[in-house]
Amino acid sequence: MAEKISFVSKNHIGWGSIQRLNEEAKALGAKKILVVTDPFLLELGMIGRILDQLDPTFEISLYSKVSPEPSLAIAEELVAYTRENNSELIIGIGGGSALDLAKIAAVLATHDGQVKDFLNLTGTRQLENKGLPKILIPTTSGTGSEITNIGVLALDTTKDVITHDYLLADVAIVDPELTLSLPPKITASTGVDALTHAIEAYVSVNASPTTDALAIKAIQLISKSIRKAVWTGDDTQARTDLSYGSYLAGLAFYNAGVAGVHALAYPLGGKFHIAHGESNAVLLPYVMGYIRSSCKKRMTDIYAAMGFNPIQLSEEEASIKCVEELGRLVKDVEIPLTLKEFNIEEIHLEELTRDAVKQKRLLSRSPMPLLEKDIYLIYEAAYKGVYMH
Repeated sequence: MAEKISFVSKNHIGWGSIQRLNEEAKALGAKKILVVTDPFLLELGMIGRILDQLDPTFEISLYSKVSPEPSLAIAEELVAYTRENNSELIIGIGGGSALDLAKIAAVLATHDGQVKDFLNLTGTRQLENKGLPKILIPTTSGTGSEITNIGVLALDTTKDVITHDYLLADVAIVDPELTLSLPPKITASTGVDALTHAIEAYVSVNASPTTDALAIKAIQLISKSIRKAVWTGDDTQARTDLSYGSYLAGLAFYNAGVAGVHALAYPLGGKFHIAHGESNAVLLPYVMGYIRSSCKKRMTDIYAAMGFNPIQLSEEEASIKCVEELGRLVKDVEIPLTLKEFNIEEIHLEELTRDAVKQKRLLSRSPMPLLEKDIYLIYEAAYKGVYMH
């Protein structure tokens, strides 16, 4: 079957690639730049150092009301600001929240209506044009937002998205050096987020030989580097490997999609405001344990990519060990391994299930169909801390 593979049109990747920012901004022909970032990076002085590279003739405005798991209200405010400011180029700098908001602002600045009108689950309007040009610069190794066509927003109890190729960046700049100041907790959650992207892309029903290659290499790079990047943050090789792994995982999941882990993670972020990477991490071994019987061969491949030799093992044995190793990795980077540790009570599992089952766009890619009863059992397993092999 023919496969369609899409990429951001221009990518700069590797140590020092941020030095390409000025030439790319000039090439896009804009004068009025809106920079979307979060207050933490402003405090660190990182934004100032990055923007110092831009030609002084640029007129630069800053929007920094970015918070983790950004709300629909913040997106509405930013889009209104972008329109009023007559911005001509959007530069997003930061983690997935800043980059998602930058993409949404760039596209919707040239549309009528509100952000809510374009949401996947409840919106009634379609995007009609590409909007403003955008340069996306991640300062974490995890979300893949700089190379995907999706913007995620938190609602009252769950999340929804705007997704269209118009959200793709004109330029992505992925510089591992920008991740050096990332604290261990954020390095861990974004790193496991990237690993989840690669694993879900590899077992997706939409996987292809191209996305398989991207996903397996991403799993190799992330698995060997994440612990060192978390606990020895100034290790330049670990930071580089994690950055490349995140980038490749983003390309894999943009083209093959993610599935059950993300579908169940969205309500955790929406209702309990758990960081997206941690929501994925706490669910990863339980979802993969539940669907294992539908993708034993692929999970054996994942186990091998994580650095283990399955040659003496059956696919049954190797896939079980893969689930256990995923749990060990999450534990090693000190992300809680049960919903109980996030102060979620058993009484909440039914409401989480009702919200997760609505994520049909994500659930449709799972190699095992996940119905309401399956989703409840996975949440229950994650609550009790028992992998379901």
